[in-house]
Amino acid sequence: MSDAKKLVIVNSRGFDDERSSVAWSIANTAVASGLDVTVFLVAAGVDWVRKGAADVAQLNPLDPTMKAMIGNFLQGGGRILVCPPCAKVRGYTAESLLEGVTLAGAPVMLAEVVAGAASLSF
Repeated sequence: MSDAKKLVIVNSRGFDDERSSVAWSIANTAVASGLDVTVFLVAAGVDWVRKGAADVAQLNPLDPTMKAMIGNFLQGGGRILVCPPCAKVRGYTAESLLEGVTLAGAPVMLAEVVAGAASLSF
């Protein structure tokens, strides 16, 4: 996807906020549309990718489950970055996170923006 247009979605929303579902829905639509998409999870947003955390969550009954949305995003070629300090404060390590998720700080995300990625924030 190196020639694809890039999009970065910053998600700070967790289990108590339906905007998380919106962020993942947009991320999936963008990947399905051929965009090169990176989701950068910060604050409560990192909870979504802790192993087992999203297994039964469904914030909007008209959306797929959160587990399905996150899985579809990764299977579609999306990239998920997790803020290391945000993970650390919650006691999460790389081993705590879903396969395919990377602990990486703001410089990695910002490199995508500098390379021309559009950005959305939730």
